[in-house]
Amino acid sequence: MNKLIAPSVLAADFGNLQRDIEMVNRSEADWFHIDIMDGVFVPNISFGMPVLKAISSHATKTIDVHLMIVDPDRYIKTFADLGADILTVHFEACTHLHRTIQAIKDNGMKAGVALNPHTPITVLEDVIQDLDLVCIMSVNPGFGGQSFIENTYKKVSQLKELITSCNSSALIEIDGGVTNKNAKKLTEAGADVLVAGSFVFKSEQPTETIAELKAISN
Repeated sequence: MNKLIAPSVLAADFGNLQRDIEMVNRSEADWFHIDIMDGVFVPNISFGMPVLKAISSHATKTIDVHLMIVDPDRYIKTFADLGADILTVHFEACTHLHRTIQAIKDNGMKAGVALNPHTPITVLEDVIQDLDLVCIMSVNPGFGGQSFIENTYKKVSQLKELITSCNSSALIEIDGGVTNKNAKKLTEAGADVLVAGSFVFKSEQPTETIAELKAISN
């Protein structure tokens, strides 16, 4: 399948959010990646529900919501109602992960699980067949603009092996520090979806930057 590009709205210009959303709509990007942070699970606070609702009302592409929050189960139905197509929770934040995954699916969304850089792939062995997406954090979660963690390539390869051996259809998403320097190596290791924030929104020509990432990745 073609590799997917998911610009991370966290890096957009919040003063011109509608402009940036419409830019992504017009571009070759495939998804909108939207980080929700609570200041507890990660040391930062990002969008709340009203902003997500506003983004959803303008976006014409898949809404990929990444929850970096404690106790995500409380808000699963809310995010479905706000227009999320994919809802990703952190393994580290879920006490009953299988139940959480089922609740996401029961609310009509695709289910993803994110892993922090220090969390091994093996923790997903019992749920990989239930997942639509695994998000590998290639930076420590909480802030945009961080440097890429080189061990990510090895984790992607390990995850690809697990998905193949379990006959899972889960996509592999990489979140953090993605640029034109590492995109090809990531997709060659097995990544399906590349989240790019600062690299896209801080560039002079973001539409062309997205097109470049798309071309490099496929």
